[in-house]
Amino acid sequence: MRKNKLLQGVKIPRHIAIIMDGNGRWAKKRMMPRSAGHKKGMERMIGLMERAFELGVQYITVYALSTENLKRPKEELDGLFDLFRNNFREAFGKVCEKGVRLRALGDVSLLPEDIVQVLRESEKETAKYEGRGINIAVCYGARDEIVHAVNAAVEKGEKVTEESFAQLLYTKDVPDPDLIIRTGKEVRLSNFLLYQAAYAELYFSDKMFPEFSDKDLDKAIVNYSKRTRRFGKTDEQL
Repeated sequence: MRKNKLLQGVKIPRHIAIIMDGNGRWAKKRMMPRSAGHKKGMERMIGLMERAFELGVQYITVYALSTENLKRPKEELDGLFDLFRNNFREAFGKVCEKGVRLRALGDVSLLPEDIVQVLRESEKETAKYEGRGINIAVCYGARDEIVHAVNAAVEKGEKVTEESFAQLLYTKDVPDPDLIIRTGKEVRLSNFLLYQAAYAELYFSDKMFPEFSDKDLDKAIVNYSKRTRRFGKTDEQL
């Protein structure tokens, strides 16, 4: 394991979620099409996943495409869809073949049919793996997720507890994120894991996502480790 001195004795979060912001702005700054930024972002995402699992993280959730992103120009969306078509299986296969389960979170029915097939086949092929997982939030919106869960509960005609409601979310059977990282200078959650983020630690970086290095991930984990997670209790109760 490439564990540097900075991480010695550091508590590793069980679940890290990442808002991968800044791909398009990274490309624009370099006079490149936004699609080039998204491609570079996917490459960086795979690198960060490999680093995180190497350090002992068990679950990683990445915000790949929000429901709001579907309103972007057709040219940009076509570039994103082509990434899924041409690069997704090979890129994620390198990570998942090491025993990592992949799940798609969101209303994937909004995607082109061939991309839905790619996602579902990847889910099926990795369903045998337990203990480590990648969650790809695609066509995802936290408010939509909550409404979907509420409607499912209403259809059952049953009152819910926090535990039973959590099982109606896209993230069922996955622990809530301990750490949420957002790149790209923005300081908000942007409709991402609103229910699950209730007690997550938040970390914001000014770097555009393609520039967010393994060392930057290490620093975020060190920062997380220095925080006291009280969950409503006092220091004396911990």
